[in-house]
Amino acid sequence: MKTSVNYFFRSKPETIVILLVFPLFILIHSCRKDDPIIKPDATDVGAGSNETDSVRGFFLLNEGNMGSNKASLDYFDYETGVYYKNIYADRNPYVTHELGDVGNDIQIYGNKLYAVINCSNLIEVMDVNTAEHITSITVPNCRYIVFDKNYAYVSSYSGPVLIDPNARLGYVAKIDTATYEIIDTCNVGYQPEEMVIYNNKLYVANSGGYRVPDYDNTVSVIDLESFTETNKIIAGINLHRMEIDNYDNIYVSSRGDYYDTESKIYVIDPDKDRVSDVLNIPASDLALCGDSLYICSTEFNYDTGSTTVSYTLFNTGTQNVVSRSFIKDGTEDMIETPYGIAVNPETREFFVTDAGDYLTPGTVYCFDAEGNKKWEAVTGDIPAHIVFTRERLLGL
Repeated sequence: MKTSVNYFFRSKPETIVILLVFPLFILIHSCRKDDPIIKPDATDVGAGSNETDSVRGFFLLNEGNMGSNKASLDYFDYETGVYYKNIYADRNPYVTHELGDVGNDIQIYGNKLYAVINCSNLIEVMDVNTAEHITSITVPNCRYIVFDKNYAYVSSYSGPVLIDPNARLGYVAKIDTATYEIIDTCNVGYQPEEMVIYNNKLYVANSGGYRVPDYDNTVSVIDLESFTETNKIIAGINLHRMEIDNYDNIYVSSRGDYYDTESKIYVIDPDKDRVSDVLNIPASDLALCGDSLYICSTEFNYDTGSTTVSYTLFNTGTQNVVSRSFIKDGTEDMIETPYGIAVNPETREFFVTDAGDYLTPGTVYCFDAEGNKKWEAVTGDIPAHIVFTRERLLGL
């Protein structure tokens, strides 16, 4: 039987031994009286612009290596073209643990900024105008967050960070965004990941990553009125990313098993709750803008010891591959470990994050809509998740 270690965030195989030595169950808290506050670095990338009507900037959440308590928050300001690295510590000097251990997702809802901090078991809630701490919500082994009708829905592995063939089922927590209270939970599959909402139903990608090699292969369907799981759709193994297009198709990525079963994308018809198509396109991250689905992949194979990188552009209207490389100027040769992808909904410029060696600061690259590099900036460790904001950060 094949065995391997499948971490709940992407890691270079050669770093697995390093990661295993970190304590996985103890939250690491740094005390500010011992560690001075690091002022944010401000880098002028020469890209000040008034091109956007309402997108004023973006926040970038850096994961930080597991066990290092180094999740951090960066901000890019469109008006001045300045990239600010590590703003959270400066704006929250009294939060002793800073952001915590492994930043896994970041989203905006209303006037709040929500950061999902996986190994610290919390959702950090901030003011979107200032990035100042409002509260934190405890959710064990939390993964991703979506919103609907004044509620937040958070996927949770529920159990400890542990490769375990008997790992328990995960769940989705329902949170009132007015009170920040968890008002209900719903069990789903094993180690649930990203989610999308359609027609009052929540679709949840189940990975089963802790139960390697017996991965989960289902998408849970939750009725939001009763908040119960009503269906499971069989798809590929080790599911992760999800997007829903303008034609009501749900795209869910399968990471495969890193051996014989390759990564690909399953298309789900939510009106019939079944798989309608399979795209033989490897995917590590997805970003949708209009009819353009940007697919970034770093697919590792244990048998060959090699990683295959690809940047595919897929048209969701025609259901055709537009390009096998949406970076057009050769910059892909500079990117060591592509990790995240995001697209500005107004300008259609896109961003690719580079995790590098996973241990030192990474890089974010900005490209114009045609795929030519505009600028780059140094980020925190393992830059991963970007959310665009229509409110300019105050106090810059």
